[in-house]
Amino acid sequence: MKNIFVTLLFLSTAALSAQEKKEKPKTQIVEASCGQCQFGMKAKGCDLAVRINGKTYFVDGTTIDQHGDAHAEDGFCNTIHKAEVSGVIKNDRFKVTTFRLVEEKK
Repeated sequence: MKNIFVTLLFLSTAALSAQEKKEKPKTQIVEASCGQCQFGMKAKGCDLAVRINGKTYFVDGTTIDQHGDAHAEDGFCNTIHKAEVSGVIKNDRFKVTTFRLVEEKK
């Protein structure tokens, strides 16, 4: 019985250590826009996408409509914006944790 307890204690400690070592998604400035209208990605409709290191990814975790009118003059379908984001790329999609448009200086 004592061996079982020690083994369970060891396994739970190892699991906690592994969770602590997981890297938090880094915050970075990326280009954000409509994947279809501005980045030439293939899909139906208009969907939010980001360009990271020259590669485009559709975004999961927020939508194009949560950031204003996509079809307005300054909307995602007509303009590429800068955004401060954090998240991970998984299955060729960007799983966003945070997404904030960066106001561009004129």
